[in-house]
Amino acid sequence: MDKIIGRQKGIQELNQLYESGKAEFVAVYGRCRVGKTFLVDECFIGKITFRHAGLSPVDSKNNKNSMKNQLKHFYYSFQQHGMKKSKCPSSWMEAFFMLSQFLEKRDNGGRQVVFLDELPWLDTPRSGFITAIEGFWNTWACHRNNMMLVVCGSANSWMLNNLVNNHGGLYGRTTYEVKLRPFKLEECELFYKSNHVNMSRYDIVQSYMILGGIPYYMRYMKKELSLVQNLDNLFFAEDSKLRGEYDRLFASIFTNPEEMKRIVEILATRHSGFTRKELIGKAKLKDGGAVTKMLNALITNDFIQSYVPFGKSKRDTRYKLCDNFCLFYLKFVQGRTELDPEFWMHNVAAPAVNSWRGIAFKEVCFNHVTQIKAALSILGVSSTQSPLIIKGDAENEGAQMDLIILRKDNVASVCEMKFYNEPFTVNKDFHLKLMHRANLLAEMLPKRTSIHHVLVSTYGIRDNEYSGDFQSVIQIDDLFR
Repeated sequence: MDKIIGRQKGIQELNQLYESGKAEFVAVYGRCRVGKTFLVDECFIGKITFRHAGLSPVDSKNNKNSMKNQLKHFYYSFQQHGMKKSKCPSSWMEAFFMLSQFLEKRDNGGRQVVFLDELPWLDTPRSGFITAIEGFWNTWACHRNNMMLVVCGSANSWMLNNLVNNHGGLYGRTTYEVKLRPFKLEECELFYKSNHVNMSRYDIVQSYMILGGIPYYMRYMKKELSLVQNLDNLFFAEDSKLRGEYDRLFASIFTNPEEMKRIVEILATRHSGFTRKELIGKAKLKDGGAVTKMLNALITNDFIQSYVPFGKSKRDTRYKLCDNFCLFYLKFVQGRTELDPEFWMHNVAAPAVNSWRGIAFKEVCFNHVTQIKAALSILGVSSTQSPLIIKGDAENEGAQMDLIILRKDNVASVCEMKFYNEPFTVNKDFHLKLMHRANLLAEMLPKRTSIHHVLVSTYGIRDNEYSGDFQSVIQIDDLFR
């Protein structure tokens, strides 16, 4: 158990469910590569009665894995767990009946854990899988107090629609759900240390901009290489580990990966995102339920997020790409037919890379709003947060504010995120820009509200005549707490 970094809440929840003394149907879900299988394996080491993992929906020859192949693979899992050879099941109804028989023969009164991994992959078209697992649980498993069914899946939308929020025979049947999220910066630091990768916090933040706190990607970091060398090794060298990951990621989660990628690739072109109407126009989609379904699937799978800009209504909802890996891949890897194997080394100080870092750091901060609030000592204060976008015109200059935390103690904390390799310097131009933004915001807020400027930067602020513009300064060390 001491091999697991972080995940204390998930471990505690699973252990409590194991000891509950009643039938449990637990759904574990989260972004692909986030460590769901590892968590379950480590938490229940030596305690799993039967385990099975679905076959990827697309094999190496780009052929769809059929229901027949999935059932055959399920049968082979019985063999691996010691069941005598018999007839391979021809339907999922038969397969789950065989599972109940298998478990009954091995029932000694103790807890029986059944772990079905990559569950969405088992549900091939017209397979009847959902009906079969519904029958297995409702007719047999839920009546056995020693039964614990743990199911995992990377297709969050499938897990939510078919299990957690099911409106049919599985309505309300899952007894608990565990959503596993990417590591925060503190956990990334612990992970790297546990793998003897010596990295400064400045570089850990940069790795987070690219790998997004996904343990599967982070484990490829080699301790003898610098961050720059590791990134060349992962993305740009010949046979690099993550060169084809973008396509694999979408193919393993969605039945319509090309349509999903088209939406993601449009969203990657503007950091503030697009309204639904703008997105439909750019993607040349037909407005309707299909678009809603695709956007919801991308949101539940943590690739994109929706938000209402400050001062706007729900009809102004925007959608933006928030997956760090996709943002980096689409910016620097996709579409390059001939990649320099040392691309990152040769471009680490290029203007395009520095510009990207500035935007990517904002995403890091958005993922650590709790840490920002803690640094401001306002965790106990009720608040809401959102960006502000004011379009300019021929007469008036527009403005965009990275993050506004509107607090119940009558303060609006306006956060500016700056990623530099030295303390940030406020010059006269930036001072005037801050004043302009404050004036615009003041017109939108109640008169009783005070506006506090907050700087979130790597190494703080350089003291000068304008540094007092910021009421609070947060450094990257604060994001690790």
